[in-house]
Amino acid sequence: MAKILDLNAEPRTAAGFRAVNRLRKAGNVPAALYGRKTAPAQLQVHGKTFSKLLESSASDNILVSLKIAGSSADQLALVQEVQHDYLKGGILHIDFHAVAHDEEIHAHVPVTITGEAPGMKFGGLVEVIHHDLEVRCLPKDLPEAIAIDVSALELNGSIHVGEIKLPEGVRTRLAADVVVVHCSEPKVDAEPEPAAAAAPAAGAAKPAAGAAAAPAAAAKAAPAKK
Repeated sequence: MAKILDLNAEPRTAAGFRAVNRLRKAGNVPAALYGRKTAPAQLQVHGKTFSKLLESSASDNILVSLKIAGSSADQLALVQEVQHDYLKGGILHIDFHAVAHDEEIHAHVPVTITGEAPGMKFGGLVEVIHHDLEVRCLPKDLPEAIAIDVSALELNGSIHVGEIKLPEGVRTRLAADVVVVHCSEPKVDAEPEPAAAAAPAAGAAKPAAGAAAAPAAAAKAAPAKK
């Protein structure tokens, strides 16, 4: 299950381009907190601390317990979006989605493959059709990944959503008959078409000069009928 990581945050009052730049130069990252039952808030977190948090997480779905300065209670939140500066490096902005411990959340959880498919012995290729599954669960039940065992997957066989054993407390919104993994037959290259028959020899295409002239000479030699 996904771990809930502690993260310190402070309210952010400064706004505008210059104020945000000063904040970033000081090593902090601007952030926003929002949720269905939570009032929106502008925050800031320490940049290096948050970067280490990202690096240590094994999942794309990161749950944090925000310890906001001046607040009497921690706020559970899902890291919704992280904007990176791909030119200069670092993080530009973070969006936190406030959630409740007793309220279901929905997230896209990556799929991992375990075991070896018997169909591969016949040249089959295991293809993952859905690389992640959209699930609903309580925050405490959010899995880091969903493992799918392919050790019984034969050639031309498939594994459907309804055949996947989901962790307790987790359900998916996909229909039971949706194919998630398939073992396809090896592709066979088409045989090249036979080369066109060789053109007849030039000498065979033209009749011999003597053969063509013989009928003409015979016609001239025949006496005229009276």
